[in-house]
Amino acid sequence: MKIVVLDTNTLTRNDMDFSCIDRLGETAYYNILTPEEIKDRCRDAEVLLINKAFMSEDVIDALPKLRYIGLFATGYNNVDLDAANRRGIAVVNVPGYSTDSVAQHVFAFILTFASNLPDYNAAVHRGEWINSDTFSFFPYPIMELAGKTLGIVGYGNIGRKVASIADAFGMKVLVSGRRMHTDCPYDQVDPEQLFRESDFLTLHCPLNADSERLVNETTLKRMKPTAYLINTSRGGVVDSKALADALQRHQIAGAGIDVLPIEPMPADDPLLKAPNCLITPHIGWASLESRTRCIRIVGENLRSWMEGHPVNLVKGK
Repeated sequence: MKIVVLDTNTLTRNDMDFSCIDRLGETAYYNILTPEEIKDRCRDAEVLLINKAFMSEDVIDALPKLRYIGLFATGYNNVDLDAANRRGIAVVNVPGYSTDSVAQHVFAFILTFASNLPDYNAAVHRGEWINSDTFSFFPYPIMELAGKTLGIVGYGNIGRKVASIADAFGMKVLVSGRRMHTDCPYDQVDPEQLFRESDFLTLHCPLNADSERLVNETTLKRMKPTAYLINTSRGGVVDSKALADALQRHQIAGAGIDVLPIEPMPADDPLLKAPNCLITPHIGWASLESRTRCIRIVGENLRSWMEGHPVNLVKGK
């Protein structure tokens, strides 16, 4: 079986083992390719394994032997599912592989805001503690998370994990989503209440017509001036300009952003100049353990499909 792996450089810095895939067929590896390059180099591929390559109808139709698209990701909005379904091409994702990693990144943001560690580290290295009159030097505010309200948009795998960590800190958890969850032990509220009452608001929803620009000028106005927004889901869930404006006006206290509508982020993105906005380059998922797990599951997904009992199908045979 001819297997082509795309976007290899988005998965590894020469620290990943792809042997679980190599054992399943004749493999070829490429870094990021243009659509025209994909059409040319993948013409004979029966299996494509991709991360963020855009599989439009035009690209899919140009690959006559293609039978399987496997994603190194949970999200699949870069694949034209209708086009794949018409061709009977299986589309398979990897749910849940990055849950622990992303939840950890959420709390890295939260703890940074709560303890002001970057400011304290910088102050110490500037000599301000050395020259202090007191043994304890605390010019920057520090807050306890216990008793604070964490609002969670979306109660899937990551939302649940984030909620459990919040429990350990003694936070009050509020949940809002597309539907009520009978197994959710937390208060489930409508979005308006969630925005209004959260001290920290974290987003864990897919990007779709309902969630696009969920965080916008109107919803940001509902938030407390002391509240913080965290986004590790999809960039399009947040209106970047509206968020930058809200931060400039001190409408909210800060934001932790790991995903943006355009990635890599453009040089003129308004969030780059926004005050108290922590930005990381889409790394919430990228721990060594998470990437190792992802590649292993991609191999298991493909093996299961080859053996006639496919798992994690998004759409297709």
